Amino acid sequence: MNQVHPSAAQGFGAAADTYVRGRPDYPADLLSWLTSKLALQAGKTCVDLGAGTGKFTKLLLRTSAEVIAVEPVAAMREQLLAGLPSALAVDGTAQAMPLAGGSADAVLCAQSFHWFASVQALEEIHRVLRPEGQLGLVWNVRDESVDWVAALTGILTPYEVGTPRYHSGDWRLPFTGGLFTELEETCFPHRHVGTPQEVIVDRTLSVSFIASLPDPDRAEVERQLRALIATHPDLRGRETVAFPYQTRAYRCSRLALG
Repeated sequence: MNQVHPSAAQGFGAAADTYVRGRPDYPADLLSWLTSKLALQAGKTCVDLGAGTGKFTKLLLRTSAEVIAVEPVAAMREQLLAGLPSALAVDGTAQAMPLAGGSADAVLCAQSFHWFASVQALEEIHRVLRPEGQLGLVWNVRDESVDWVAALTGILTPYEVGTPRYHSGDWRLPFTGGLFTELEETCFPHRHVGTPQEVIVDRTLSVSFIASLPDPDRAEVERQLRALIATHPDLRGRETVAFPYQTRAYRCSRLALG
């Protein structure tokens, strides 16, 4: 089934501009992971699958590899091309990429794989990859060991209602051993520094299931966020805030069939 998850289609379509403002980029150390572990360099071709507004596409371009951004939500593609006008961005889904078989050395999914984690998606990724090609999965994960970040999660959790999320671990289920090698994990510390509006309010309002809420519910979430900023001792009165993340990066290699 090629349909984009309704929460992603509605939420990201409605909040594409907020996503640009509020989502963090990626740690500089991730560039060396891309070049060493996934061997991205000039002469190689990689796919940024579920590219969104191009935050990860920008990092991939720094490897000097040819980058093809695949994104099904039109509003997100528009933001990507506005920020990276020379980028190659195409309409497609994880289950149906408009790419020839064996045309990519690597497929990367940043903040996206949990939306389409399925055997069908892995089969399509396997089709697009060259023999021994690499699949990389990346997430910026909130560091909830920090108490105000844990409080922020408490504001979000009542609204999740079954939306696919990294922390559920369900994205691992399609990896049954037949298409790819075992996942290898690397973790990088990361911080998103900016105003409380940018790194807390805009970041939270760009979450798909928050962006797709009815206006009164979304307004209530924003009220709680502003109350947290106004009252927490680590946030109150601050012009800039460092939002802590752990960037989780996973790599595996394509296996030959049969």
